[in-house]
Amino acid sequence: MSTFVCYGGKGGVGKTTLAASTALAAADQGAKTLVISTDPAHSLADAFGVESTVGQQTVDDNLWIEELSPDAGRAAYRALVDSLANELRAAGIQLDDETVERLFTAGVIPGSDELAAIEALAAHVGGTEFDRIIVDTAPTGHTLRLLELPSVLRETVAAAESLQGQLRRAVDTARTAVFGPAYLFGRQRKGPDEFEAMAGRMKQVRDLLTDPERVDFRVVCLPESMAVAETTRLVAQLSEMGVPVETVVVNRVLTDADPDCQRCRATQQAHQDQISQLEAAVPDREIVTLPAIRDDMTARETVNQIAHRLPNELVEQTA
Repeated sequence: MSTFVCYGGKGGVGKTTLAASTALAAADQGAKTLVISTDPAHSLADAFGVESTVGQQTVDDNLWIEELSPDAGRAAYRALVDSLANELRAAGIQLDDETVERLFTAGVIPGSDELAAIEALAAHVGGTEFDRIIVDTAPTGHTLRLLELPSVLRETVAAAESLQGQLRRAVDTARTAVFGPAYLFGRQRKGPDEFEAMAGRMKQVRDLLTDPERVDFRVVCLPESMAVAETTRLVAQLSEMGVPVETVVVNRVLTDADPDCQRCRATQQAHQDQISQLEAAVPDREIVTLPAIRDDMTARETVNQIAHRLPNELVEQTA
């Protein structure tokens, strides 16, 4: 059964609102549900009309949201840097705090947001108290980097682990030469270090995002030509990465144009034409359309209304 549902797509297509609405509908059906936002520019709390806060907070019966701390990725990277710095010091390489800080700041910026997302997802991969976890992903570029990051960091971590191993062996060899074989007694290192632990979490998340039994990745777009073209490319990219995309959601489709409004009728026809193009471009995916709704409601009213309009295939767990 798919426990995780991910909504992806370019910015401004309504991913956050759809994630919030899907979660609310699932919670209304009795599923204990968590919505996680991996977007650095959070708006999940706004969707529910509550104050934004780091960590989990309850927003309704059976429903929690989680917005990531902007420092979460930095903290995870800092743990790796500190672990390597400790090994260097143990090998006799003197590093002052200023040098370690330069090492930290030199590498923390690229991928730190995606690293925070990996940490958040990894917390639930091995087992979770929630029946459903809905993920509001960052816009397309961030999402692709999130999916690529495990592979990219795996090489970095592997290189660092190799250096770390060499340092440990050098230290053990040198000290054994001075103190004798007795030095190694009691020197067994217990449990994984930061590098091994991070590599393990990255693999867990990568395995999750490519497992159709556990994740349902949905791409969201608008019925516009540029959006359809980008969505077609995104579906292809995700497929190449092994991410299972079965559903494309076309949001804000005009379906009830005023018959006396020529411009409205033209827009409705244009939307239908774009949907037809999308169906032809991704014929093996299910296309779900969601009608445009009034834009004079509060964010929470919008979430409530969409939640009650969602088709069951977007709410219920899939086998």
